[in-house]
Amino acid sequence: MSYPQFFDTIETIKVKDPLSQILGAFSNGEYEFTYLDVVKSAGHSCPTVAGAYIMTLAALSALYPNERAVRGNIKVEFEEDLEEGVAGVIGNVISQITGATDKSGFKGLQGQFARHSLMHYNASIDSSARFTRVDTGKSVDVNYNHNPVPADPKMMPLMQKLSSGNATPQEVQEFGALWQDRVKRIFENLNDVVEVVAV
Repeated sequence: MSYPQFFDTIETIKVKDPLSQILGAFSNGEYEFTYLDVVKSAGHSCPTVAGAYIMTLAALSALYPNERAVRGNIKVEFEEDLEEGVAGVIGNVISQITGATDKSGFKGLQGQFARHSLMHYNASIDSSARFTRVDTGKSVDVNYNHNPVPADPKMMPLMQKLSSGNATPQEVQEFGALWQDRVKRIFENLNDVVEVVAV
């Protein structure tokens, strides 16, 4: 499997999942997500998928500063509607990592480990997303904006060629390389693209 090598340099998100421990999937319920994991699930790497990963990493680091985040113990809210913009794409990535879902998630075992109804859209917040620990009620708002990391000027004319079907194989390859270079630069400039605010 070939992919951009910078994927392997991105900080992983370490979680503890009591359900996975009970069901014998992972020793002590401990495992981690990589950026490559979410790229495989999303089917692509872009500023939106990167942003969802970055927001989750930043929020969980703030909510669980000295311990693994507890998967299934995190509520996530979005100001946008599920069908608005890229909210659904972001929600899917965050759901994969946190376990939070709207109404479609796991209903639990004997009243424990439920994952449904932990993700909400159209929330009364003024941020990209709000993450809340269910056990303590502590919340953080996360703002993500990739605009400070601009695309290469060559990308737009290449995209126009791709859209019209006139791009050569070399131009297709160049477009992909430039696209992933921007994603790489977003990860290299985290302080410019993400902000975490305690609620």
